[in-house]
Amino acid sequence: MEVELEEYVGKILRDIRKRGIEAVREYSERFDGYSGDFRVSEEEFEEAVESVPEGDREVILRTVERLWEYHERQKPKEELFIKNGSLYGLIYRPIRRIGIYVPGGKPLPSTLMMVGVPARIAGVKEMAVTTPPKDGKVNPYVLYVAQLLGIDEVYKLGGVQAIGAMAYGVGMKKVDKIFGPGNRFVNEAKRQVFGVVGIDGLAGPSEIAVIADGSAEGEYVLADLLSQLEHGRESRAWLLTTSRELAEYCSRDGVEVVLCGTLEECAEKANEIAPEHLEIITERPMELVELIENAGAVYLGPYTPVPAADYFLGVNHVLPTGGAARFGGVLKVRDFVKPVSLAMVGREEFLRERELGIRLAEVEGMELHRRSMEVRR
Repeated sequence: MEVELEEYVGKILRDIRKRGIEAVREYSERFDGYSGDFRVSEEEFEEAVESVPEGDREVILRTVERLWEYHERQKPKEELFIKNGSLYGLIYRPIRRIGIYVPGGKPLPSTLMMVGVPARIAGVKEMAVTTPPKDGKVNPYVLYVAQLLGIDEVYKLGGVQAIGAMAYGVGMKKVDKIFGPGNRFVNEAKRQVFGVVGIDGLAGPSEIAVIADGSAEGEYVLADLLSQLEHGRESRAWLLTTSRELAEYCSRDGVEVVLCGTLEECAEKANEIAPEHLEIITERPMELVELIENAGAVYLGPYTPVPAADYFLGVNHVLPTGGAARFGGVLKVRDFVKPVSLAMVGREEFLRERELGIRLAEVEGMELHRRSMEVRR
């Protein structure tokens, strides 16, 4: 099945690369039932924004403010130092242009907030948003968030054709990196265009693991486990507990219950799973944090449920899935900037230390490298 998916998506991407906008139009009509102009007009923006109730605008504005406050603290500072009169370090430069894919099955304005806020803080100048249209229109809440973040480039494009358009610059200016989750077709398309553009990662089905002891309120734990299963039938939920009573209470279809002898065993099991979201609802949750090595995000205590983090806490909900927390992490401001190595070496240090480079060039047989250093006297 995976081979078939790879071939199917690859064929569409090759066709888009070859035939350009004509191919994009054909796939848009086939998969989204849409054949009009792709870019959302100013009039459509105005109409959509006016349709969002004032109370909901306030909710979105306050949420964006919380996201901004949290992510602004992540902005990297230049890391420079001086040694022997020479300057070394790292400077950071924002990615110039990004693409943001917003899924269309259920409208997800929160996705645009989670990606757009840290991108703005990082200093990204250009953002292009693609999202599948419904009845020829983009969800008004998504357009309101876009306007709030100063994004005027929104396209009625979904699926593989959206990823191809952003990666190859079809119907729009090519982007440098693509962000945002999608279904398995979108994921496979992102995987295949990686290298042509950067990608944030490959988001799979949602996951939650909860470590809980006998002090946890069963109703809270079960509600949190079921909340992530709401994302779809492939979503996964684990309860890791030392309480037999809690284990029995939370035994439901879709919930994988693991009864452990100690909380340390629960932590070890969590590290094996490397879940997207990990809640720790125990009497002393902070004591377990040091034992956690693999998790996209860790939420402590009975009043930090995953859905709160998905929406209003201010932390980011774009997280690694499918065990990728073993080597990856949460979306952050640094994902929108590039570290650039910087050095300015003084004459005295260069002449004193250049024999190191000259000898290494000789070892590697790089004559012109050696000459570059030797010619400076």
